[in-house]
Amino acid sequence: MRCKTLTIGISALLAGCATTPTGLPPVSVVAIGETEPVGTANEDAADDPAIWHNADDPSQSLIVATDKKVGLYVYGLDGQVRSFSDAGAVNNVDLVTLADGTVFVAASDRIDLANSHISTFTLDTASGELSPLGRIASGPGEGYGFCLGQHGGLKALAVIKDGRLREYEIAVVTPGQTPRATLVREMSVPTQPEGCVYDDRDGTLYVGEEVAGIWRFRDGQTQGELVAPIDKQYLVADVEGLAIAPQGASGGYLIASSQGDNAYAVYSLPDMAPLGRFGIAAGTFGATEETDGIALSTQGFGPEYPQGLFVAQDGINPPAAQNFKLASWADILGALNLD
Repeated sequence: MRCKTLTIGISALLAGCATTPTGLPPVSVVAIGETEPVGTANEDAADDPAIWHNADDPSQSLIVATDKKVGLYVYGLDGQVRSFSDAGAVNNVDLVTLADGTVFVAASDRIDLANSHISTFTLDTASGELSPLGRIASGPGEGYGFCLGQHGGLKALAVIKDGRLREYEIAVVTPGQTPRATLVREMSVPTQPEGCVYDDRDGTLYVGEEVAGIWRFRDGQTQGELVAPIDKQYLVADVEGLAIAPQGASGGYLIASSQGDNAYAVYSLPDMAPLGRFGIAAGTFGATEETDGIALSTQGFGPEYPQGLFVAQDGINPPAAQNFKLASWADILGALNLD
């Protein structure tokens, strides 16, 4: 969610929120790359990215991202569009590589606002093309956030706009067939959520309640705990995308989009102690503002991204439509004086 944008004269630029930043000053990094803009101009359209890492040739890795008005883009690390899938109103997206090498992609489907669905695909990593598998019904309510996990089996979390959370276990992914899914857990947060991420080491689930903070649900549990409240220091509402950088058995970092002041908060795992904040400032490419979805992979992506790739939606990208910025995880760690 973000504040309303304005169309101004011929230029039809997106205007920023009329709020004053109140968080602690973030350290700055600059983007190393950016994607082509999404096709929907003059609207809040780009939303959420996911990263596929090519272990054989990291330079050929891919980013799948949503234009929530019309469908899914697949980009190369050069930011160029590799393909577009006319999937309709899909909001958040995630992907996993299965044991047989299949890259499974799924997104929250908002075509039917009264009944949520999960749109599913496989990704041809050579061509960058998405092949649709079908839509999984995920219960009443408007589909909104979404994430996948692989601890103890393939899990999909359908985040409903009214606060309900439904976790499904996906049993079979067969080309050309809609996957079989079984509801295994139902949870909720008090008000509108969106961003979510699994820690695949132990199945812990983190969910962002936009105006309240970050919730943690232990594997299999239906009651969560608010572990990082909106405090106007590290998190300024809305809290949006979440990403994880695991280290060892239980360490690492959780990163959250602090949309209200164009920054990203970093917390240590597993204790969720706040470590700092960073922002993506203008450089060769523009700054990021009003970020919704984020994604992070800590695998190596070549000399520009030796310790990992951070991708953030950019909500204000004049004179073009919204897009996604690419930053080096090594640069972020260095700016924050982390290991």
